[in-house]
Amino acid sequence: MRVMLRAILDTPAANEAIKNGTITQLLDKAIEQLKPEAAYFNPSHGCRSCTLVFDMQDSSQLPLITESLFMELGAEIEIQPAMNREDLRKGLAALQQQS
Repeated sequence: MRVMLRAILDTPAANEAIKNGTITQLLDKAIEQLKPEAAYFNPSHGCRSCTLVFDMQDSSQLPLITESLFMELGAEIEIQPAMNREDLRKGLAALQQQS
């Protein structure tokens, strides 16, 4: 299932990770592991954040996906189902067929 992960990074933890050079390694590892179709990095709520859209095969992947962000960067994480335009069209067509 396509999901969108938003991670808002704790500023002191992210500052430390930048200073010691681990932030790039942590983010590269997440991107390599998840192979997102999109990855964005931006300020959000006054903090550094990243948004990744990827295919999650099973909910048992959640600890593998989230724990390094929690532990290393003190991230606040949201994961939610997401659709692209094609998914939306397919879902709306199915809805119309039910009517």
